[in-house]
Order: sequence, then structure tokens, then C-alpha cells
Amino acid sequence: MLLRVTVLCLCVSAWSFISLTGRCCLGQEDIMPVHSGVKQDQGGVGSFQPLVLVHYMPWYEAKPLSQQWGWHWTMNHFNPDKVVDQKREIASKYYPAIGPYDSGDTDVIEYHLLLMKLCGIDGVIVDWYGLTSYRDYAILHRNTTRVLQACERLKMKFAICYEDQTIPLLSAAGELNGIEPVDHAVGEINWLSRYWFQSPSYVRLGKKPLLLSFGHDGLSPQQWGQCVKRLSAPVCYYSQDILRSGAHGGFNWPSPREGINQYDEFLKRAEHWPSFIPVAFPRFDDIYDIAKVSDGFPVIPDRSGATLKQTLKKCIDSGAEVFQIATWNDWGEGTQIEPSIEHGQRDLKIIQAFLQNHYGRVLSVQPSDLKLPREILDLQRSSQPPAVGVIKSVIEAIDRGEITRVREILQNNEGR
Repeated sequence: MLLRVTVLCLCVSAWSFISLTGRCCLGQEDIMPVHSGVKQDQGGVGSFQPLVLVHYMPWYEAKPLSQQWGWHWTMNHFNPDKVVDQKREIASKYYPAIGPYDSGDTDVIEYHLLLMKLCGIDGVIVDWYGLTSYRDYAILHRNTTRVLQACERLKMKFAICYEDQTIPLLSAAGELNGIEPVDHAVGEINWLSRYWFQSPSYVRLGKKPLLLSFGHDGLSPQQWGQCVKRLSAPVCYYSQDILRSGAHGGFNWPSPREGINQYDEFLKRAEHWPSFIPVAFPRFDDIYDIAKVSDGFPVIPDRSGATLKQTLKKCIDSGAEVFQIATWNDWGEGTQIEPSIEHGQRDLKIIQAFLQNHYGRVLSVQPSDLKLPREILDLQRSSQPPAVGVIKSVIEAIDRGEITRVREILQNNEGR
């Protein structure tokens, strides 16, 4: 997340790119979400229920779904085709429990969202690089669309974190065709207003769609102020670490150079803002120096889960209406809470316990039930996957909290 590098160049999805340029490459089914009537209220047990979202990366390319291993698994240094001790060589100090995957794999997206649901997490904030066909931005857009479609099917929440650092990169590469940076940003966010912001899964605060922007290398604070004023519809905008012009609030992010102490500095600044989004995270332990991408960043240690527990408590104690977990799956920076070979489901169990104890969420779900999404994924990946109706029944049972029914369906489909 601190180092955002992507490499492949493909066409962008049809409806999105037509909206801005008239060009078309990918199919319409990859663009428009399938609306499912997801309710906007949070519900739940207790007098206060914050919205708990996890930051999600849609940027992984993996064989055989893709023709090549993408940069985020290789960083132009590692070779995932090389297997040692049953593990592929990937750009991470950690290893996904399901192995390196493709972010366009709808079964994997479903696996991720079901795990979140069983933890009590409400949904995702997806890292979005916009609508152009530069580098691999079109693939990221396509994958983000699939995440939104899955959120609607599974009744999960969805929001966008806009990578505005793309704008100077596009300008330097001559991709903006004379369009001014603010004009480009306005066009992209207006597209979101016409399409994704209309989804019943999209997060709205005070009737306005939630929009985050990551980093400080894109639009200046003044340019963001201009952008927000010129949008076709109002947004609830949050900037990283600081309160920019036009922002409703700011959101915090792991700072390896400052460590945990940075957290308290953020909360102190945020006392004077209209709103803020704190962050919980398990560690920061990147691969950049080993991959020879950069010198890397200082480590924020895991401390056997204590870092995640400490930052979760700060989020809860802050009383914020929304808090973010960073991240679901940034394997390159080691901030992932997704199950790994090294930590198993430990981080998910910590989050599940916090949300059960403080907010009474998913009380019918046991820590051992976190294995169920993996069982579903294994069934889908088997040589004889079950009928679509079986998986649909499992997901509907999870949504109703009928975990016993889920186990029964899965047991009946073992060894078919």
C-alpha cells in the first residue's frame, strides 16, 4: 500500500470507459452490478454499532486464470512457477493459506467475503486505480466490479478508496491527453456516482456515498477542494492522515516509520475534525528490500497478535461510526489478516472475538466455523464441484446464521 506499483496494460471495462472516452474493450457484464436489495441499515445488538470495513486489494494475477503471474506476486524478482516445500516463490514474507490466487477468481472473492461475514465484518473498502487502460488499471477495475457484484449477492457493504497518485503517473505518461488533473478526477468520481454509488451495497454516511483517497502524491489539498465542489453529486470524502479541503474527515493508516505512537497523534488531530476513521492492523513487515524494489520500511512487529488487539481496542474506544482494518490481503507489506500458513486464522479469530464481545455480532458463529469458507472453496475447486444450487444453499444458510445447516450441507457433499 505504501508503495503502489502496477505493471500490465489492458483495455478497461466497457461501460466505464465508454462513459469517459467512447472506447470499449471488456464486456458489459463485468461493469454493472447485479442489484440484490441490500438494506442500508446496520442493525445488530447493542446501542451502538459501528460500520467495520476491511481494506481490500484487487490486484493479484495468477496462473492459470491469468496468462502470467502479476507484479504483486513477482515484483520482478520472484518466480511463482518455482515450488519449494510445496510453496510457490512469491513476493511476500507470508504465504496465503489457499496459495497465491487471482483477484479475478469469483470463487476466491466469495471465499474472502464469507470469511469476513463469519467474523462480523460488514464489508470492504477496495483500492481503486480508476478507469484508464494504463498499466494494469483495467484489470483492477474489472476485479473491483466483481467484488462489488459479490458484495451485493452476499449482502456485504462496499466502498472505494481512490488512488489519486495515478493522476501524475498518467500525466507523465501522456495518458491524460491534455485533460487537467482536477478535470480527470472529477470525471472518474462522477462515473462512480452514475454507477457504483447507486449500488444498494455501497456505503452511505448521512445519505452521501463514502469515498476515501489514499496517499499524498496525487491531487494537492487545494485540488481536492476544487474536485469536491465540482462533483455532479455530493460525496462523504475522507483523506488519509490529514483533513484536506473539501473532506468530511480523515482516515488513519499504519505508519511504519512512526510505529504505534503515530496512532495517538492521529487521534489527537482528529479531535478537531467533523469525523474520522481509525484503523486496526496486525503488523507491517514488507518484502520490498528483499525484492530489490526499495530499501523497505521499518517493521511494526506482530507481537503474537498484540498489535492487532491494541489497535482494535483503540478503534472501539474512539467511538468512531466507521473503522477500517488494514488490510485484508496486502501480502507484499505483510499487513494481511487473510489466513496464512504462518498465522492460520488467528487474526480473524481475534477480530471475531472483539466484535462478539463488544457489539454482540455473529454470536451463533464459533471460531471453528471459520474453516467453512475454505471447505466451500475446496468443493468449488474439486474435480466434481457440487451443483450451483448447493453452494447457493450454503451461502443463504450462512447469511441467516444457520451454521448447523451449513455443516449438514457440506457433510452431505463430502466424497461425492
